[in-house]
Amino acid sequence: MITALAASKAYAATGSTPLSLGKSVGEPKKMDFGDMLKSAMTDTVQASRQAEHKIAQQAAGKAEMLDVVTAISSAEASLETVISIRDQVISAYQEIMRMSI
Repeated sequence: MITALAASKAYAATGSTPLSLGKSVGEPKKMDFGDMLKSAMTDTVQASRQAEHKIAQQAAGKAEMLDVVTAISSAEASLETVISIRDQVISAYQEIMRMSI
């Protein structure tokens, strides 16, 4: 079993730094919240389309059932993530609206 200490040491050994630390030439672009939402939505749509494609292939006899189930499961997990994000955003908005000015 991997402990948290072992995992953190392995991560440190890779030489990676979180996106929020420092700015160096080779570091990837930082994503703001809007970009993260857009990325999550795009991934969900792509996963859904891939699942539909696999279902059509299965109906034509060109795909294995395991591939179809995997694609559907991936699309479902992606959709659940987007729904969870939406619920958290709504909850945060409602909490802000309850604050007194």
